[in-house]
Order: sequence, then structure tokens, then C-alpha cells
Amino acid sequence: MGIKILTEFIDLPDLNRFEVYRKHGGYEAVEKVLKNDTPDHVLAEVKISNLRGRGGAGFPTGLKWSFIDKSTDKARYLICNADESEPGTFKDRYLMERNPHLLIEGMILASFALGVQQSFIYIRGELFYVLNILEKAISEAYAKGFLGKNILGSGFNLDLYCHPGAGAYICGEETALIESLEGKRGNPRMKPPFPAVSGLYGCPTVVNNVETLASVPWIVKNGGEAYSKIGIGRSTGTKLISACGHLKRPGVYEIELGLPVEEFIYGEEYCQGIRNGNKLKAVVAGGSSVPILPANLILKTAKGEPRLMSYESLQEGGFETGTMLGSGGFIVMDETTCIVKNLWNFTRFYHHESCGQCSPCREGTGWMEKILHRIESGQGKMSDIDLLADVAKNIEGNTICPLGDASAWPVRSTVRHFRTEFEKHLIEKRCPYIK
Repeated sequence: MGIKILTEFIDLPDLNRFEVYRKHGGYEAVEKVLKNDTPDHVLAEVKISNLRGRGGAGFPTGLKWSFIDKSTDKARYLICNADESEPGTFKDRYLMERNPHLLIEGMILASFALGVQQSFIYIRGELFYVLNILEKAISEAYAKGFLGKNILGSGFNLDLYCHPGAGAYICGEETALIESLEGKRGNPRMKPPFPAVSGLYGCPTVVNNVETLASVPWIVKNGGEAYSKIGIGRSTGTKLISACGHLKRPGVYEIELGLPVEEFIYGEEYCQGIRNGNKLKAVVAGGSSVPILPANLILKTAKGEPRLMSYESLQEGGFETGTMLGSGGFIVMDETTCIVKNLWNFTRFYHHESCGQCSPCREGTGWMEKILHRIESGQGKMSDIDLLADVAKNIEGNTICPLGDASAWPVRSTVRHFRTEFEKHLIEKRCPYIK
């Protein structure tokens, strides 16, 4: 199943305890850095690795770190975005629950590289049991001298705090997260200024995802060049995939980027195919906010080439025939699935989670929900299909944050690829999947 960077020891009993994590190489990267390295060297290694943000955007992590404003006398902050809210995504929860010290070690290394002395983990409020696991692990790290004042006698100081959110999807957007962390309503900010210049409390701030930060210890121990040789092209390293839906073996898988999608779905080492002997109908490859693809386009590109689990391959063809890796929320649907009902469910979610700050998103998500409800219940008109696509088009690209785009992309792709299924609902004046 390839190299394991994040999950090599994940099934060890009591890995969430300091002693067990330490026994298996834990905090060795911190010792190495604080004894021998400089912040600039750590940043350089992360740049060489071409580690890309694992929260969804896929932006190069080292480049993002290099944007932080070092010319100011203000404090700098690092925030771990653990507000895992994307429907179909549950890999960060899995990682924090099983191996919290890996995240803590990654945050120590990132804080050292960025010149940060105060860091935060902003965790989804529903994951309160994971919050308790994290806080216990943080207490152990303090007790063993890996957090606090003068860590390992190096002169480097770092305090780490956990902050639970209140279950708002919008707080997964980094500026809304910052607003929430400051005690305000979680509305996204206009950019610029970007958080690297003016973030938490108006100070330079970097926000990274759990999986991104948890990858840093391996990079520091083994070198950025070694990491860059794993994967394919600009999609380097490994990726955690949350596989769910109509699969024989759903779960969290760590894959080397570049694995063929077909092998991931049908391979014996991975998901082992579609349950109950049914046929594959459609896949949402990166969480509910990415375009949905029918079976033929998720397995092969429009050019007939095998589709790979990588940023570039999944995007091949643009939004006409491609999709996005996103957060790795891999939702598989078989032939028994009503695509219209599935889309209605997604749209209800985005309508509910919109912060309401932008008119296109606030009003448009509600309109899309109403139109889809009409079609699903057999009360719509043929013109509703084009109206739905038109509303989505007018939301896309017209909002402060990506939530508007996230609501529009599934709608536009579903209408494009499954128009006949919408038409069947309207001709039969009912959902054809309800027996």
C-alpha cells in the first residue's frame, strides 16, 4: 500500500500517549531542529518538499509560510484549522484521535520556522471528545519539556492552546476562523490584507490544516527532497482520503498521490469495489464542495487516460469534465442513488451554513434549495433545470469567501452530467428512485 508518513503507527495501542509516541520516534524532529537547525532551514526544507495544503486548496505550504510578515515588531501566530466541516471528510478527526502528538510536533516545528511563540488549534465543537484527547496530549508535551519556556534548553518558547468552535461550516474558511477565535461572529474577511500580514489580533498569522502540519515532522527528519520524490509531479507526498458511501470497505486511507482512481475504488488493498454487486454511478472526489463526476469520467479523463488521485489529474478537463482533490472526502454513489436528491441534500447544507454576508450566497443557496425540492418532489417544470444552473452561475465567483463557489460547483456539474435524471423526475412528476 506504499509508504506511510502519517499512519505508520496509527493502530498501535495507546499511541495517543506521550511514552508510546516517543518510543516510535516521536519528537525526534523537534530535537534535531532545536539542536542543529535554523528557522530558515526548516522553511527551506518544507519548500523543497512541495507539500501542499491538505485542507482543500492545495496551496504550497512553504510558499504560504514565506509570506508571513517578518518586518513587523508584532507577535506572529500559527493556527491549526481542525474545524473539519466538509461533508464526506473525517480524516483529520481520525488523525487527532489516534495520534495527537504528531500534530503537536508538527505545530512546534512550524512555529519554530515562523518565529511563533503562541499557537492555537481551532477544533470543531462537535468533536469534544477529540478536544479532550488533544488537551491531555498537550499537557504531556508541557510536562516533558516540549512546550512552554526554553524548550529543550534552546531558548525557544511556545505555548499551545485548543479552542473549540460552535459547529459553523463557515469557520473552516481561515479568516472566518480568525474572527471566531477573536470572539466575534465567524464572518469571512475581505482580502487583502491576507492573514500573513494582518490575521489574528491584526498580527501576521499562518493557518494550516491538521494533515498539513502533521506531515512536517517526516519532512524535517527525512528531508524535503525525499518527500518530493513521493507522489507524482507537483502532487508530492501522501494524502489521507476519507472514503465513504456505497463501498465494500469505507474508511480512512493514506495513499501515495498518483494512485489510479480505479485502483483506489476496486483494489483489494483499498475500498474493494462497490457493495452488493452494484455498479458505480458517480463520485464526489474531494468533499461535497467539488464538482461531481459520473463513473466514466472519474475513472478516465475525457482524453481516455486513467484518472489519478492527484491534484492535476483530477482537475484535467477543468470543470467541464474534471473535478478537484479538495479535502479528500471521497463519496461514492452506486446505481441506486438519486442524484437529484443527493444534490438537494448538499444544497440544503450550504443554504443552512451560509453566513449571509454576501447576497448571491445568502439568497442564491435558498433559491437552489427550493428549485431542487420542487424537482425532487415532482412539482417542477422543465425550465427549472436551466434556472437552477443559471442561479448557480450567478453565485460562482461573486462572494467574499469560497462557500458560494462550493454551493455552485456541485449544482452546475450535476446538471451538466445528469440532466436526463432531472428530466425523468419532471416527466414522471415524482422521484423515480422511490418505489
